Amino acid sequence: MTKQHANWSPYDNNGGTCVAIAGADYCVIAADTRMSTGYNILTRDYSKICKLADKSLMASSGFQADVRALQKQLSARHLIYQHQHNKQMSCPAMAQLLSNTLYYKRFFPYYAFNVLGGLDTEGKGCVYTYDAVGSYERVGYSAQGSGATLITPFLDNQLKSPSPLLLPAKDAVTPLTEEEAVDLVKVVFASATERDIYTGDKLEIVILNANGIQCELMDLRKD
Repeated sequence: MTKQHANWSPYDNNGGTCVAIAGADYCVIAADTRMSTGYNILTRDYSKICKLADKSLMASSGFQADVRALQKQLSARHLIYQHQHNKQMSCPAMAQLLSNTLYYKRFFPYYAFNVLGGLDTEGKGCVYTYDAVGSYERVGYSAQGSGATLITPFLDNQLKSPSPLLLPAKDAVTPLTEEEAVDLVKVVFASATERDIYTGDKLEIVILNANGIQCELMDLRKD
């Protein structure tokens, strides 16, 4: 089977793929650990998932320096929020902060493509997907990065997200159990690794629920 060189900018020195799935009382965020530029693999153990708060996690693909700068900016803003309000920021509030931060840089944007996941104030799973300049939407699942074009159609087929135009609006959560969501993530990454040269090595899966945060690693193809 021939692996394809995706339509991914040479400016990108991270690549890779990020996926998030929201459930009734959990959120699963996963990303591969390969960081590459062109046809060169720089490291096989680079985590693309960042903990922003106890109930908020962000996974990012794109230009690694911009991703790190964005993470530092959000961490600093969250620290200021904690000092001012004596509590951590909720996941919906963090989603708005990320949107504002990206939009503020819209004329010289961060080359970072993000998906934010966590638990909202009611304990429900939530996933927010973004473009590079801050436009965002709450969805039941999302994929970002070089493998997103391979993974998103498969997730659409399996999960059939409700239309946002339905009235009354339906919750943007998937009907899967936590174990089914983790299994689905493993399947889509195994598939994307076969076709995308920027996705591979290991899969990092982070599960966020009422009991806290759990992390799991799975080997992917290394070629």
